[in-house]
Amino acid sequence: MAMLWDKLSQDIVTAMKAKDELALLVLRMAKASMTNTAIEKKKDRLDDAEVLEVLARQMKQRKESFDSFTQAGRAELAQKEQAEMAILARYLPAQLSTAELEGLVKAAIQESGAKVKADLGRVMAVLMPKVKGKADGKAVNQLIQSLLA
Repeated sequence: MAMLWDKLSQDIVTAMKAKDELALLVLRMAKASMTNTAIEKKKDRLDDAEVLEVLARQMKQRKESFDSFTQAGRAELAQKEQAEMAILARYLPAQLSTAELEGLVKAAIQESGAKVKADLGRVMAVLMPKVKGKADGKAVNQLIQSLLA
């Protein structure tokens, strides 16, 4: 059932034994976030889909921090965020390429019968279950808007 939860726990032990402090820090923060989410949902533990949601949230936070640090000229902090994103990326599904995403968006537009920007919600409803965890929602939204324009 919750194989990702177990893998993360095992990897925390591995990071401890290897004295990999960065991996240990990132994995412990992810595990704490997963545990808090499980408590909120009144569960003992999360299933893989819920674990992926938590990890995607963690990745998004680091991406935003990376962008902020880069804009502020704080290269050392940006590098740390990038290293943390690399650790989290091991647990997330591969991201869709722009071409793959564009194909899925075009198919969803056709499937939903969308014609104008006001139909964005219908397209998102069709598309998001197919790309969940594999593409950034913001990027998907922008692509849909550009194709409906």
